[in-house]
Amino acid sequence: MFATATVLVDIGRSLREGFFMFWETLWPLVLGFGIAGAVQAFVSRDALRQRLGDHRAPAVARASLYGMVSSSCSYAASAMAKSLLVKGADYIAAMVFMFASTNLVIELGIVLVVLMGWQFAVSEFVGGIIMIVLLATVGALWLRGRAVVEARKRLHEDDVAGHARDASRASTSGGSRSARLRSPAGWADSATYTIADLTMLRRELVVGYTVAGFLAVLVPTSVWQAVFLTGHGFWTSVENVIVGPFIAIISFVCSIGNVPLAAALWKGGISFGGVISFIFADLIAFPLLMIYRRYYGTRLMLRMLVVFWVLMSTAGLLTELLFRGAGLVPTARPTTVAPAHFSWNYTTYLNLVFLVLFGVLYWLYRNRERLGGGNGYARDPICGMQVEKAHAPASVVHAGERNYFCSDHCAARFSAREVGTTASSSSASGHRRSDP
Repeated sequence: MFATATVLVDIGRSLREGFFMFWETLWPLVLGFGIAGAVQAFVSRDALRQRLGDHRAPAVARASLYGMVSSSCSYAASAMAKSLLVKGADYIAAMVFMFASTNLVIELGIVLVVLMGWQFAVSEFVGGIIMIVLLATVGALWLRGRAVVEARKRLHEDDVAGHARDASRASTSGGSRSARLRSPAGWADSATYTIADLTMLRRELVVGYTVAGFLAVLVPTSVWQAVFLTGHGFWTSVENVIVGPFIAIISFVCSIGNVPLAAALWKGGISFGGVISFIFADLIAFPLLMIYRRYYGTRLMLRMLVVFWVLMSTAGLLTELLFRGAGLVPTARPTTVAPAHFSWNYTTYLNLVFLVLFGVLYWLYRNRERLGGGNGYARDPICGMQVEKAHAPASVVHAGERNYFCSDHCAARFSAREVGTTASSSSASGHRRSDP
């Protein structure tokens, strides 16, 4: 009985820790996703799509900018990179877009500032730029050749066979950017992007905060010190930046959901660079590796894993060395990641203000059709993401209606679900016919 009570207390403490991590970052989440939704709704991407034919400096800069104004979801980023490749973009430029989409986005920086400190937010952007430069130079020497040619051929064949687009489909309309900024329809589309991104990432956020709460409460520092070396100077930093991505691979948490995990790791003793490499490594979490395998084949997926891991670890190490040289690496580690109870402070006041703002955004989202929004957009029926019909990475016709998806991952889940539903209905119908 006593053991059971102890377990329940530990679970309760862990869930409380995870909740208050979420509470501390609630207003940054609303602010970050709100800004990201506005950027996605009002920034045209067609010109960028047409100018990624190589990986020279101008194309890399454009790919980085395109990634920064896109969704921070790792699944959507991988699907959009694949879509860019199908449309003729250079392979490295498409990968640069994917790196920027998950490491240089606004909401990630804001959450890092609140949960871990401004040094981590700045280092994420500095390290992200380092990683992109390394990818476009050194990484390009390894991510090329027959494997890339075969992957492009494979994608084109899949596109022609199963994902060809309607010729009648048009880009999102709505006039110039200034006209959309002045129209309720434009802001309704912006709000829809915000709600859709939050809906799409709800699993990652819930898992990230919950697991981080358990790690912060239940895992003693001695365990982290056994995993991450300490007290060996430079070699500690090297080992930590190598092991950080491994933790990301086996954690299965992608996108912004790995920030709470990073906070728990920092509390546990991982080095500054190890934290950065761990956050970068959301793009090689195991579910993403399986997606790369389906897109590009096993050989290129394995090459991507090795190259990405090396780039992420190297960028984390170089970032730590730069910040250490500048005296910007925090010297004290937190004893707790989040407060243990509510209190009337700036976080609570800001959360209340942004909950009201979220209510306004949700109202705009719910009334988007009445306000004239939604023209040229569709909602992914699996993850809830808002998708431009003209640029949807995947679509499936079911029951005479075309459904649009943010990624092949969602399209495959939809097809499997519908096949399962049809099979169940047929089975039930057969049983009814066989009844006496």
